[in-house]
Amino acid sequence: MNKISSQAKYSQSIKEEAIRLGFDYCGIAKADFLEDEAPRLEQWLLNDMHGKMSYMENHFDKRLDPRLLVDGAKSVVSLLLNYYPSQQQNEDAFKISKYAYGRDYHLVIKEKLKDLLSFIKTNIGEVNGRAFVDSAPVLDKAWAAKAGLGWIGKNSNLLNKNIGSFFFIAELIIDLELDYDVPVQEYCGTCTRCIDACPTDAIVAPYAVDGSKCISYFTIELKDAIPNEVAGKFEDWAFGCDICQDVCPWNRFSKPHKTPEFINEQVLKMNKHEWEEITEDIFNKIFADSAIRRTGYNGLKRNLDFIKRSS
Repeated sequence: MNKISSQAKYSQSIKEEAIRLGFDYCGIAKADFLEDEAPRLEQWLLNDMHGKMSYMENHFDKRLDPRLLVDGAKSVVSLLLNYYPSQQQNEDAFKISKYAYGRDYHLVIKEKLKDLLSFIKTNIGEVNGRAFVDSAPVLDKAWAAKAGLGWIGKNSNLLNKNIGSFFFIAELIIDLELDYDVPVQEYCGTCTRCIDACPTDAIVAPYAVDGSKCISYFTIELKDAIPNEVAGKFEDWAFGCDICQDVCPWNRFSKPHKTPEFINEQVLKMNKHEWEEITEDIFNKIFADSAIRRTGYNGLKRNLDFIKRSS
């Protein structure tokens, strides 16, 4: 069997196994330097659009070159996992991002990635690689776009024609040469709904989000007091924010996910009174393996107090 047909065969088997494991899409890009993203990332940092997320300043070179993360890296396998829910929160509730409705996605996806890497090693041979889920210096949206899984929208999220943008992105960076997919066309056109809908004006220009103005930043990343200039603009969002996704026309194609771990019915049933009265013990029980632990009990109480005080 010649080299080209081997690459095609391996690529196909990896994609089939990814779908079998529950991922919705799988695409592959050549592990190379992200030339187009380098000046954008540099400018974004120089403009302080990362706010107090100082970790974004670290590992600049690694963010742009996967070969610095995995020795001999040849391919970046990007994967999408839908999290759009079939159930919504109680209408009388403080809002949380849909990705936090259930179990922490890091825990769910890492198991699937571990299984996929194990499959590759078992069925292809000695392949070196690492799995990444939003917790290392990897520009996941850029890699998914290079792998043909969608395009970067004006709200800086990856958009897919078939399922919108309510999905997690993960990667395997491996030292195996594969068949590479090609980027897809962009389909935002003249639409500016995400820009127009953002209550804190965080989308400062098409495709440019000032992270330090985003409700998700204030409610999750920021550890200090929330600044008064955004008082009255949170629209009851207590953890994260989905506004720019909810208004995106492509999300009319969102379909309910098939991952039971991504739904915690107890959380969805909570009303405003229950959110306000939550104790630290109850918080630790309900959100034991939830992404909401990221903000912590004190952070959540700070967010709720800020919303109540400024409404």
